[in-house]
Amino acid sequence: MTGIERVGVVGCGLMGAGIAEVCARAGLPVTVVERDAQAARSGRLRIARSLDRATAHGRLSAAQRETAAALITVADEIEALHDRDLVIEAVAEDERLKTDVFTRLDAVLTGEETILATNTSSIPVIRLAAATGRPGHVVGVHFFNPVPVLRLVELVPSLLTSDTTVTRAETFVTHSLGKEAVRTRDRAGFVVNALLVPYLLAAIRMVESGGASVEDIDRGMVLGCAHPLGPLALTDLIGLDTTRAIAESLYAEFREPQFSPPPLLSRMVEAGLLGRKSGRGFHTYDAEPQRAAAAPAMTR
Repeated sequence: MTGIERVGVVGCGLMGAGIAEVCARAGLPVTVVERDAQAARSGRLRIARSLDRATAHGRLSAAQRETAAALITVADEIEALHDRDLVIEAVAEDERLKTDVFTRLDAVLTGEETILATNTSSIPVIRLAAATGRPGHVVGVHFFNPVPVLRLVELVPSLLTSDTTVTRAETFVTHSLGKEAVRTRDRAGFVVNALLVPYLLAAIRMVESGGASVEDIDRGMVLGCAHPLGPLALTDLIGLDTTRAIAESLYAEFREPQFSPPPLLSRMVEAGLLGRKSGRGFHTYDAEPQRAAAAPAMTR
């Protein structure tokens, strides 16, 4: 047993909402905290829409949908997480923001054995653990988007994470949620993003240099390599801002050219062309874009 019966999530964006949903669908009560009342309302709507899609597609019955929804509480005060057994941070991929979240959580959590987890896709876990007085209870638990569909979770212990914390987190992921876990060392990008991001950046450089069109690059990888999405459509799904943030983290740690964000990526982020969430990136999307059914992404 993990001893994890009450889960908390900080952030109700794409990833936080998905994490809350899979926990509730596993029968666990979840409290999600957003930064303010408006963001909390948006988070509730995001979760409701996802549950509705799952019901419409036959992945949940109407009764299961209502049971899961009843297990989710969305609040706008971090103190609402004081009694949680596990809290998963899922805010934007910004080290200062995440560090602030961990500092605040450390001050409000009352359980001595509470696990503090981060859904970061690239920031070293030890930097977040150092912001708390309980580094042995901090671990990376990195889900993939869309969380209700993709089964993989990366488990990332820092140098100070206790064996007990890792075991409890892995049991929670595999037994409570029914996911598959892979363990990785605490290095920027972990396993998946360290391999995936250079591929995405190479596709952007190909567009930038005029080597091929956006459409032909994506079509080539879908039809030639049987990928569910081309690299530029996948970058749009992840978010160009998130992709750039991960690339910058990887480059800062390893100083290898393949991790350096291309100028085109930076210009698009500065222009607000962030992909699906803004309605336009390398492709153009409807005002209410739907998530792809099975494409990996990093974080919020």
